[in-house]
Amino acid sequence: MILRGLEARLDNNMQKDEVLIDLIIPKQQKIIIALVQDTILVFTFTFLTAIFAKMKIEIGPVPITGQTFAVMLSGIILGSLRGTFSQIFYLSLGLAGLPFFARGGGAQYILSPTFGYVVGFIFCAFLVGRLSEKGWIKTFRKSILAMAIGNILIYFFGLGWLAKFISFKDILRVGLLPFLLGDLIKIILAASIAPFSWGLVNKFKGQKVNNF
Repeated sequence: MILRGLEARLDNNMQKDEVLIDLIIPKQQKIIIALVQDTILVFTFTFLTAIFAKMKIEIGPVPITGQTFAVMLSGIILGSLRGTFSQIFYLSLGLAGLPFFARGGGAQYILSPTFGYVVGFIFCAFLVGRLSEKGWIKTFRKSILAMAIGNILIYFFGLGWLAKFISFKDILRVGLLPFLLGDLIKIILAASIAPFSWGLVNKFKGQKVNNF
């Protein structure tokens, strides 16, 4: 009896937390097929982030873009590991020369004032993905908190790098304040999509879900 209890507990600890994509597309048991599936999903969000990078408004050293929305979605839908890799590949392919960033691509982008924000995407995707795996996206309140924390991480790296290019007194005026309204809209939108999608998927599976 005790052994069975220990086995059950170990099995529960070993189980991978489900995220949205695992409910929509069941994980394949064959390693090769699962690897191909995950690769396709990762690169889908890599290219999605690149597409949203071109949705921009030039306002100064740091443009307003839709990238953060795609980054948050990568964590929400793919989870921490795949979401993180989608942004690592986004950064890597952009530095390799593909015009993935808001203002092009290439290794010289490291010297761009906006490079810190791109690095922050990786950490945002991981954190949002991890919180997604913990069930935070199942309710609007926790979902919006997860997106807000992820966004703060982007600002942390973005503003830290921007400080190398402009005076300290201008950092918030140039790198933060112009983006607050747009980021708030993206956070609310992403936080609305998350529990709605979770509830919709589970509705088809006949499970009762509290989305608030």
